[in-house]
Amino acid sequence: MKTETLLNILKILAKTEMKAPIVTLIKERTNDPYRILISTILSLRTKDNVTSIASKKLFQKARTPFQMLKLNKKEIENLIFPVGFYHRKAENILEISKTLVENYNAKVPSSIDELLKFKGVGRKTANLVVTLGFGKPGICVDTHVHRISNRFGYVKTKTPDKTEMVLRKKLPQEWWIRYNDLLVAFGQTICKPISPLCSKCPIAQYCPKIGVKNHR
Repeated sequence: MKTETLLNILKILAKTEMKAPIVTLIKERTNDPYRILISTILSLRTKDNVTSIASKKLFQKARTPFQMLKLNKKEIENLIFPVGFYHRKAENILEISKTLVENYNAKVPSSIDELLKFKGVGRKTANLVVTLGFGKPGICVDTHVHRISNRFGYVKTKTPDKTEMVLRKKLPQEWWIRYNDLLVAFGQTICKPISPLCSKCPIAQYCPKIGVKNHR
């Protein structure tokens, strides 16, 4: 797929009514990079509604690294349950908060390279924090973005990290931040992993359906 065709698709999706991913919705409530970082960690392998509830409960008790460090691991686990891997996430949240206080004056760094130094932070999380927390260029690639980019034939990659690197070379920068929101919402509602809803798809005429064996 050519970039021109992909941009036409993105413009159509931008006009299609789809619910934004939960971390984007949380960002609309706060521009605080710390809460965006913690919300993103909670969202990993967790449904949006569960992430929303867990984030709200946790931030009612602690909204800053200093406040978070007043809680113990068990208290955080109880607040964020039943997010996926809540034991590990509680540990990571404490470790991240401690590192921020000790090494970063309690301020979340605004670079991907610095964020990747934190325990439990991968490229997806780092890109989301940089884009949503600081408004800087970045491309967040999760399973939806990776799958759909390959389904379109815009990339031909094996992993989300490799998809990000190809997109950074091909996709015009003005679409970097919105790309994740549009494709995640699209992937959650229409372009599903198995048996996508092609009959309801607003961009079906452009899609080569690479790898799709069955669709509705």
